[in-house]
Amino acid sequence: MSETAFDPVSFLAQAVRTPSHESIDEMRAFVVETLDRFGVEHEVVAGGCVLAEKRSDAPDEGPHLVLNTHLDTVTPHVPFERGEATEDERGGSTAATDGSGDVIRGRGACDAKGPLAALLAGFLAAEPERGRLTLALTPDEESLSLGAAALTGRSPETEDRLDGDLFLVGEPTGLDACTAAKGRFQGTVELSGTAAHAAEFAGANAVAAAEGALAAVRTFDDGADEHPQLGAPKLTPTVIQGGGATNQVPADCEITVDRRSVPPETAEGFRSSLAEAVDGETPDDIGVEVALTDRESPFFEAFSTDPDHELVNAVASAARAADESIGLPTDRGGAVRPFGAATEASYFAPAPTVVFGPGDLADDAGAVAHAEREYVRTREVEAAAEAVERAVSTLLAEP
Repeated sequence: MSETAFDPVSFLAQAVRTPSHESIDEMRAFVVETLDRFGVEHEVVAGGCVLAEKRSDAPDEGPHLVLNTHLDTVTPHVPFERGEATEDERGGSTAATDGSGDVIRGRGACDAKGPLAALLAGFLAAEPERGRLTLALTPDEESLSLGAAALTGRSPETEDRLDGDLFLVGEPTGLDACTAAKGRFQGTVELSGTAAHAAEFAGANAVAAAEGALAAVRTFDDGADEHPQLGAPKLTPTVIQGGGATNQVPADCEITVDRRSVPPETAEGFRSSLAEAVDGETPDDIGVEVALTDRESPFFEAFSTDPDHELVNAVASAARAADESIGLPTDRGGAVRPFGAATEASYFAPAPTVVFGPGDLADDAGAVAHAEREYVRTREVEAAAEAVERAVSTLLAEP
């Protein structure tokens, strides 16, 4: 990289070489060093978030566009490699022979250092004609998202430091503009009865009551309307524990559930509705308590953006133009669809939000993000960088 030209692929190669699965300190220092090299003022706030801003001469006459992604990665670390794509990495039919088969492998290659490289390229190239542009990088999306929660005023005693009008969130989307994602809640259904000797017709059996509780879980979404972008919500029992002795009527049983929500369901709305449903399917002598799992930051709730919003059109159009410019296959990128995982994009809603970036959560061969085989095609990183630059220019141009 030189001081006059930011190369997103070179940046990504160094970023993947920089572990951030246990601490993001070294990765954040690398980003800060890059911003310093290009003369961009920045600050580190809210538990480790990096903020940088570019203002036009008319900051109040246009939107405040926020570019966001995260610096951390999941464990374990996967070392950096670079080379020609394998058949699985090419997708069987989309490889070209002019360098587009080159891939970067390693932890964070697509989740989310590839998207970070693209957003940083777009930010550094931007010259807003109206409104303003903020780069907001968070430290712990893969765990509790405490940084993003504090940055957006969703944690106690914090305030919204962003106040954005539009959000572009970097994640591996295969260069598609993703306009919605399901939320993810976790909770427990606690059933309480009365212990007794198993030989007696006495007590209140909490484990037996789980039959009714699981029936309530199974039928919880019967008759629910499907969301136009995300489809139906999903409720899954994942862990069940109960009883302590083989000759005793058990007094306690606990069922853990995983909830994938769609708008407009909130975490608390889900909790209270499930408690009512389970209570209606269990005996009167069984106590029912449904609680959300304790965590220091809010759960990711579902979000959706109108597919016809100008932000969506700008990103999708920019992606298609960049794909053509870079020479990627015409069927790669530029579509408008939901995203397949929960992200910090949840915290930015209800402001219009699009998730976008190079790489995939999974391909035809299996998992990519969070997997041992994590990779991203370098030409897609270049296309994503160009797409972000085009989208920012469109959204912050004079009308």
